Amino acid sequence: MGKIILTGDRPTGRLHVGHYVGSLKRRVELQNSGEYDKTFIMIADAQALTDNIENPEKIRQNIIEVALDYLSCGLDPAKSTLFIQSQISELCELTFYYMDLVTVSRLQRNPTVKAEIQMRNFEASIPVGFFTYPISQAADITAFKATTVPVGDDQLPMIEQTREIVRKFNAVYSDVLVEPEALLPQNQACMRLPGIDGKAKMSKSLGNCIYLADTADEVKKKIMSMYTDPTHLQVSDPGHLEGNTVFTYLDAFCKDEHFERYLPEYANLDELKEHYQRGGLGDVKVKKLLNNVMQEELEPIRNRRKEFEKDIPEIYNILKKGSDAAREVAAQTLSEVKSAMRINYFDDIELIKTQAAKYGE
Repeated sequence: MGKIILTGDRPTGRLHVGHYVGSLKRRVELQNSGEYDKTFIMIADAQALTDNIENPEKIRQNIIEVALDYLSCGLDPAKSTLFIQSQISELCELTFYYMDLVTVSRLQRNPTVKAEIQMRNFEASIPVGFFTYPISQAADITAFKATTVPVGDDQLPMIEQTREIVRKFNAVYSDVLVEPEALLPQNQACMRLPGIDGKAKMSKSLGNCIYLADTADEVKKKIMSMYTDPTHLQVSDPGHLEGNTVFTYLDAFCKDEHFERYLPEYANLDELKEHYQRGGLGDVKVKKLLNNVMQEELEPIRNRRKEFEKDIPEIYNILKKGSDAAREVAAQTLSEVKSAMRINYFDDIELIKTQAAKYGE
């Protein structure tokens, strides 16, 4: 069995730098590493509809935005299969079968589900589709027999639930499904990049995101408005790193070589942090460094996006081809699942012969 990656995003808006450092950049590295036999990248529109059911146009419009972000970051259709979740009907059927392997109480205990329900104020009326998302995700992962799922630490409970479903299915029926492993970001700062206002999470509704598609001027404006240390009123004041969004972003993006280009008086980020903590270093200077670092990272992405935007029909063609290829793989897994569950009635020649003999035909 080869090494297979499955990962993806909900098309509820353009992707931001949190997505980039948390998963997108790593996906491109993994895609190009040669370590994996197949890479599947899913635009999870069906899952996005579970809490956007009254606004399907939002999802529809953002399919192309996410696809452009993918391609601009370096995901290559020749190396990775890019597909749209809703176009793979086999995923729905797998979800239905897996529902019998999970109890309601187990879903209620899932920390990720509990947190998401609270965040969306669903306590009083949880959509069933949203509540059962861990089962749907298990279908997504197992349909492609993914061995590796790159995720943030907040998604670990979801991967564990998938592993439980796989173990239960294989024990009850036969060893058809593959138990996946989670792959976490290597950089701790990339685990959960905060919004520019210091809030724990970037959110389109909060307006605290730096988007991959933002112009250079938009990026600079957002960086210069970033939340830092509210006690650092004067340049001479000692500064604090904890909760300081600018330094969290520097942890995620900055390398030693950036100092050679933009702040040669410091050897590395540790020296900059020490100076800030003892006082004598202003927030504006630190923000200017961050702007230079992020512009260097984001400019190639913006330039590639401009090229891809010139032929939107081709982007849809890429997604169509990817969805067709993904469906073939999912269909094969579904066939194996139905065979293991003994519900492949018309394909089971022995069953038909046995029944015919039973009734004397």
